[in-house]
Amino acid sequence: MKQKIILFSSALLLGVAGTGLAQTNLAQSNLAQGSDPFMREVPAQAAPVLQGTPGAAPAPINLTGVQDAAFGSPRSSQNGSITRVVFDLPTGVSYTLTPTFTGLRLDIQGARVIPTVSGKLGDSVNEYRAGGGQATLITPYPLSLTGGWQATETTIGTGGRVLILDFGASLTGGASAELGKQVRTVAQGSAPSAAIPAAPPPVPVAASLKLTPPVALSVPRTVPAQATPTQATPVQATPPGDDVTPAPGGPLPPAPALPGANPETPSALSGQVPGTARGTLLTPPRIGKNPGQTRVVLDLPPGTTYRIVPGGIGLRVELSGVSVTPQVAQNISPELRSWRAESTLSGAVFTLLTAAPTTARSGWRAQLLPPASGDLSRLAIDLSPALADLTPLLPQQKLLAAVPAIPAARGMAILALSASYTRPRVVIDPGHGGKDPGAVGAVIEKEVVLDVALRVATLLRAAGVDVVLTRDRDGALNADKNTDLTMRAKMGTPGTQLFVSIHANAMDARNALRGYGIETWWNPNHPLSSSLAALLQTNVINETGAFSQGLKNSQSLAVLRNSRIPAALIEIGYTSHPVDGLNLQDTNYRDRVALGIAEGIREALVSGIVDGGAVGGAGK
Repeated sequence: MKQKIILFSSALLLGVAGTGLAQTNLAQSNLAQGSDPFMREVPAQAAPVLQGTPGAAPAPINLTGVQDAAFGSPRSSQNGSITRVVFDLPTGVSYTLTPTFTGLRLDIQGARVIPTVSGKLGDSVNEYRAGGGQATLITPYPLSLTGGWQATETTIGTGGRVLILDFGASLTGGASAELGKQVRTVAQGSAPSAAIPAAPPPVPVAASLKLTPPVALSVPRTVPAQATPTQATPVQATPPGDDVTPAPGGPLPPAPALPGANPETPSALSGQVPGTARGTLLTPPRIGKNPGQTRVVLDLPPGTTYRIVPGGIGLRVELSGVSVTPQVAQNISPELRSWRAESTLSGAVFTLLTAAPTTARSGWRAQLLPPASGDLSRLAIDLSPALADLTPLLPQQKLLAAVPAIPAARGMAILALSASYTRPRVVIDPGHGGKDPGAVGAVIEKEVVLDVALRVATLLRAAGVDVVLTRDRDGALNADKNTDLTMRAKMGTPGTQLFVSIHANAMDARNALRGYGIETWWNPNHPLSSSLAALLQTNVINETGAFSQGLKNSQSLAVLRNSRIPAALIEIGYTSHPVDGLNLQDTNYRDRVALGIAEGIREALVSGIVDGGAVGGAGK
């Protein structure tokens, strides 16, 4: 695969003890020293900043010049999927709220912030950290200006003010109208832009189909149960991502690959720098940032040995033959929440706390590079939840175990001494086609899903399954979209066991970096649709190592609800994401997706998912 790499102007960021801010302050001095040719960093991005309590008087200062007021000690509670965090606001305190890809940051003025590091406050707040005039609530998902959180201020019975923050993946609204009056976007070295509204005006349903289903903005609550298509509720006809328009100027540039690294070869979990160790004191890691991916570079002297240990919270890089000054840096990037350097008996260890778990072949890649100058080699590590397993499948891995034939008259009285048997039949639906391209980004959806569907069909047919494709070329069943979707769903005729639709996802340009990984949708069209969806999701994640977005059923999809047999729709990646888009371009990734889908279908066929009236036309 020929990969296009977009080079960004950058500065090598040398970290210093204590904070990521100090790393940024050294960027200018590093420019004078030259930069690694493979370290790329995009220009500073404008961050949405919400001003709270404008014009508030400063907190009282005592005679020693120390602020009397203190901010911190949040109270938290959980209501369904919503985590509520409440702060008391001392007299005269003011603050700004900045939603980021790692959570919500509070910058406090007029009060001393109580230094605190605490663990989980609820399902939607993984960590609370405070000190140095800031408090940060770290969430398991990125926050946008209005998505994933809500903020309000109120006065309690004692007369004091409190700040109420609600967090939940399904929440929308951001700041209340009162707090949102001063929402601004501030770029480094520039004046604030004009104020923008805290929440966008209502938009037509067709324009918002890709957004997370909204919930009420005023109070935290769990997401209401999805209504069935027979109820008087808006019906979502098309799969997620279908109504996202391409980003102006094209998709985000792809994430740069490591120089000399082959994505088809797993990154080495251990290695050694040539030469003799001499106990050198290491400098802090250098950080390079690209949309959707963060690069960490450790400069290692001769003789250093390293061992990389993936895990549920990130990576451990264990080094011997060197020493390090213990230090920590926080809030580095969406992909790297923090790094910590610690001394050990044999050397040092760097802990990289990532946004998602890592495995031996996903979530990260690493390469030991020779010195650019001097004698320091470079251990370069790329971090992204979207980095999937791109190693080739072996020939024997592409062979499914045979699927047994099934009685042709299952569910009916069989009077003969022997029953006739037939091959189980499934419908595979590559989404879109013809004039309907689907999502357009790093790939065109209609092309990549057809490619995967043909691979799935080959695997299943070799295993004894009768496969019906809704399309085997670039075309649609009908020029009218709704008619086309209905015709696809109804190809699950009596005697067909399963229906699986294959799609690729997308997010609009504002939220593109939030969209990566695989998700599987089901509707309550059949009692066993959810079981089919779970088997597909599990098997595809196991084969690809891709980020799991889980199972979804919050929208009624025409291609599913119109099917009378167990049906599911799998989104195999995001065309709009800089890393996921590269996955979808990769033949090995598509091979692994196809194998996972075929394995999920086979498991469904042999484990009873086709029972309950799915065979012989006895469905709902």
